Amino acid sequence: MEVPLSPLEFARRTRRLHGHREAVVDGDLRLTYEQFFDRCDRWSQALSGLGVGPGDRIATIAPNTHAQLESFYAVPQLGAVLVPINYRLTPDDFVYILNHSGTSVVCAHADYLEALDGVRDQLPGVRHFVALAGGPREGWVDYEAAIAAASPDFESPRIGEGDLLTINYTSGTTARPKGVMITHRNAAFNTIGTLIHLPLGVGERYLWTLPMFHANGWTYTWTVTAAAGVHVCLRRVEPALVCELIRRERVGSMCAAPTVLISLANAPAPARGEVPAGVKVVTAGAPPAAATIERMEGEFGWEVTQVYGLTETAPFITICAPLPEHESLSLPDRAVIKARTGVEMITSGELRVVDEKGVEVPADGQHLGEIVVRGNVVMAGYYQDPEATGRVMGDGWFHTGDAAVLHPDGYVEIRDRIKDVIISGGENISSVEVEGVLLRHPAVAEAAIVGLPHEKWGEAPHAFVVLRDGQQASEGDLIAFTRERLAHFKAPHGVTFVGELPKTATGKIQKFVLRSGAPNLARQ
Repeated sequence: MEVPLSPLEFARRTRRLHGHREAVVDGDLRLTYEQFFDRCDRWSQALSGLGVGPGDRIATIAPNTHAQLESFYAVPQLGAVLVPINYRLTPDDFVYILNHSGTSVVCAHADYLEALDGVRDQLPGVRHFVALAGGPREGWVDYEAAIAAASPDFESPRIGEGDLLTINYTSGTTARPKGVMITHRNAAFNTIGTLIHLPLGVGERYLWTLPMFHANGWTYTWTVTAAAGVHVCLRRVEPALVCELIRRERVGSMCAAPTVLISLANAPAPARGEVPAGVKVVTAGAPPAAATIERMEGEFGWEVTQVYGLTETAPFITICAPLPEHESLSLPDRAVIKARTGVEMITSGELRVVDEKGVEVPADGQHLGEIVVRGNVVMAGYYQDPEATGRVMGDGWFHTGDAAVLHPDGYVEIRDRIKDVIISGGENISSVEVEGVLLRHPAVAEAAIVGLPHEKWGEAPHAFVVLRDGQQASEGDLIAFTRERLAHFKAPHGVTFVGELPKTATGKIQKFVLRSGAPNLARQ
């Protein structure tokens, strides 16, 4: 009688109850759920005809399009494993991931066909290349033609909740990317937890500002469908386009990294146009500064909620859930609370903040420890890498590598990645704390703090700053500004002004680039 936990079960329900409702908007294309799932079934049937069966790996390299979204249903319901790849990687990265994952079919958007054609001879295991867009092309299966020719009469094999759903490759900033194995159960629990804490209404319109390849779009690829919401596709994040779609499509919710929110807040008003209030924003990927939350809620009238997790945790672990006592706080004080990492989601499992000996730190908001977790959303392991799996999960807890404190009310607050904590003269300095202060300066649009070598202190904080258009500030101004608001040893010893900060595809600042390339980043 039991039905395996899987996001495919949520899709079955939506298909049965809401088939007539709008499901997807992608430019001029609009699909109901009945039409959307018909396409998914046809693509499953077409893949089956290409020899794809349970356990086979099918990769996609595409922006947020309807075809990319369809892969999150058509591939898993075959019992196959989806490998969504970061399209901003290099062809060499594509080769490594496709070969390491054992991908047999790779599906690519028109923008990446040429790059893959250039490395075909390095992909001996790939049996078929599928062009998701771009029309007929020699050596490629045409996606739309294959769907049109396939039968919609598709029957899914039995799928277990412990079966692999996706393999998501990490960014690989310090080593080769690792393949995170997410099961149907992992994704189902994340979807359930998301809908408990961050409800979506039937027909609510969700804007895809977050790449679908990134931790499966934080599982919103399935969460929006489970709620019978509308997927509004967005292929590139440009502030003017985001605001236009919010207005035109009556968007009610979206996900975005803090850097995306900063870009929206700093966009020129004429280009941005009128910004409708009431949008619900889920932010993660890096701890947001209180000043960023304050701007989005005060200036835009949006509701910002921070969640926390990693690709390895499917991805949500915590949410900064509001409490009744927060309602009476001023906007600045409430923003400080909202910038905290939060508390365990109901479905995610157990979280602790522990010291180097594995002992939980005092709940005093001062003692720094590492976040470790165990529970329903933790990955099955790293694909074909038992050594790396053992390093992070060997003691029965997943070690996140994130340094945090625990507040008396039980709320966790991340202070840094452990590797990014700056130790200056024996004192621990949180780059997140210093960045939060700099972002309150009226001339600062973005800021990143890293530790650079220092002759006396071993290392010292250094600021990389992007100024707002038309604003000016000197190195001395910004150092004095932080010294007035923080202990002096936490203030940056130097400031480099840059035109932009190096970021990943999901908006995370690449601090290793700042540390390694500091002399070459200064704005001329």
